[in-house]
Amino acid sequence: MDDGRQAEWWSRPATGRPGRDEPESRGGDEGDAPSVRPGSPAPTGGAAPVDSPAPLAAGQEPQEPAPSRPAGPPLHEPDVYSTPPYGGPGPWAPAPPVQRPTPAHGTPVPPQVAPPQAVPPQAAPLPPQPSPVTPQATPVPSASSQWLQYDPWGAPGQPLTQVGPPAGTEPGSRKSRRGGAFAGMLLLALVASGIGGGVGAYVERTGGLTTVELPQASHDNGDRAPESVAGIAASALPSVVTLHVSGTAESGTGTGFVLDARGHILTNNHVVAPAGSSGDITVTFSSGETAAAELVGKDSGYDLAVVRVKGVSGLKPLPLGNSDNVRVGDPVVAIGAPFDLSNTVTSGIISAKQRPITAGGEKGDGSDISYVDALQTDAPINPGNSGGPLVDTQAHVIGINSAIRAADSGKGTERGGQSGSIGLGFAIPINQGKRVAEELINTGKATHPVIGVTLDMKFTGDGAKVGEKGPEDGPAVTKGGPAAKAGIRSGDVITEVQGQRVHSGEELIVKIRAHRPGDRLELRLTRGGEERSVTLTLGSASGT
Repeated sequence: MDDGRQAEWWSRPATGRPGRDEPESRGGDEGDAPSVRPGSPAPTGGAAPVDSPAPLAAGQEPQEPAPSRPAGPPLHEPDVYSTPPYGGPGPWAPAPPVQRPTPAHGTPVPPQVAPPQAVPPQAAPLPPQPSPVTPQATPVPSASSQWLQYDPWGAPGQPLTQVGPPAGTEPGSRKSRRGGAFAGMLLLALVASGIGGGVGAYVERTGGLTTVELPQASHDNGDRAPESVAGIAASALPSVVTLHVSGTAESGTGTGFVLDARGHILTNNHVVAPAGSSGDITVTFSSGETAAAELVGKDSGYDLAVVRVKGVSGLKPLPLGNSDNVRVGDPVVAIGAPFDLSNTVTSGIISAKQRPITAGGEKGDGSDISYVDALQTDAPINPGNSGGPLVDTQAHVIGINSAIRAADSGKGTERGGQSGSIGLGFAIPINQGKRVAEELINTGKATHPVIGVTLDMKFTGDGAKVGEKGPEDGPAVTKGGPAAKAGIRSGDVITEVQGQRVHSGEELIVKIRAHRPGDRLELRLTRGGEERSVTLTLGSASGT
C-alpha cells in the first residue's frame, strides 16, 4: 500500500538500523524522555539500578553480572517476555511469567499456593507485571483444601466442589453396586420369563385372553324377491314331493308335483314303472310327512304318469304355465330329489326348444319308447330329478324334467342313467303334459295323434320315409286314415311339418305327438324328385 506510511514490524529490527552500541533515532525531539521498558518501574527522581543481583537459591552457583547497558532509547520494540535474541541476554534472561488461563467472567479462581517445600528460602519477590485484562472485582473465597484439587486443564464437567474422587466411585462401592444391579436384572428376567410362560400356556389352552366375537350381519326376516331363485323355491317347494317306488324285482326314486287339491300328482312313467301292478308307491312331502299313493294312469309314449294320495289335506297345487310362451334364454329353476336328496333346487336357463328326443326302449320291442319334443335346459338335472317340475320366474310349471344326456353312453339321451349332469337336461313341455295328465285322470289312458302311416326307421336319408309295408305285411298307408285322405303314398319322404324341418322318422313322430288329435297340419314331401304340400287332420290312437 502506498499511503505515505511504512508498515512497522515489532518483532524484528528495521533495515539500516544502527548497531547495538549506537543510539537509534526515533524521529522525535532530543528532549523526549527515554523509553521505559514494560515491566520496569517508572523512574522516580533518579536512576534506579538496572540489574540488581538477586539472592542465590540453595545449591545455585554465582554467575557473572551482566554488563550494564548504555543509556538511551531501546534498539527494538519492547519485549514483554525478554526472550532472545532481542530481549535480555539468553542464559541470564529471567524466565517469562507463568501464563494462567483467564477464567470466565464471574468465576472465582483460588489462589495458587505452592507446597511449602517448593518455595525457595528468602526468594526475592518478582517485579509486578501489568495485566493485559483488568479483571472485575469479584469476591474470592478463602483458600481451603477443596481447591487443592482444582485443575483448569482437566476434563470438563467435573464438579469444582468435590473433594477427592466422586461419590460412589470408590472401588468397593462400585463393585457392590454392579453386583446388586446384576442380581436385580437376573431376578427381573426370571420373573418376566415365568409370567410370559404362564400367559403363553393360558393363551394356548383358551385361545386368547378375552372372548373372541366375530362381526356378523344382523338377522333378517327371510323375505326374498318373488322372482329370485330363493323366492321361486319358497313358493314351489311345498307342492313338490319325493316318490319311493318298490316292486317285486326293482325299486326307484323320483319326483312329482301336486296337480290339484284332490291329491293327484304328476310324474314320469319310468319313475312308477318298477312298481308294476302290485308294487308300493310312497309319497314324501316337503314338510317330511309321508303318505301312500296309488297309480291312476300312465303312458309310455309320453313318459307320463299320474298317482294319487288319499287322506291328506292342505295340499297346495303348483300352478301350470304355458310352454308356448317360453323363449330360449329364459331363466328356469329345477326342483327334485337327485339321488334321493329331497327338496334340491338348481337353476339355469332354457337352452333350446322343440328338441326331438327319444327315451326308453329297454324292452326291445319299442313299446316303451317315448318321443318328446322337449325343452332343453342347463339347469343341473340328475337321476332322481325325473318327474319334477321345471318352473319359470313366476314359479309356474313349464316342463316336467324327464331325461339327461349321459356323458358315458355316447348313444344319445339316457333316461334314468347313473351319470351326473353335464348341463344337458330335457323336460316335457307342460302343454303336452297337461293334456296327457287330464286324459289319464279322466280315462286312465292317453290318446296319441296319428297320421296313419308306417315309417321306414332304417332310412338314412334326410327326412321321414313312408315304408313299403305295414304291420303283418299290411299296407304302409292305413286305408281311410288321415295320410290316405291327404294323398300320401308309400315311398314318399316327408321333409317338413308346420314349416319345421324333419330329418328322421323319430323327429316326425315327435312333431306329430306335440299336437292334439284333430289338429290340422300342413306337410311337405318329396315324391320322385318333386316336392309337394299336403294338409291333413290328425287322427287318434290309444296309448299304452
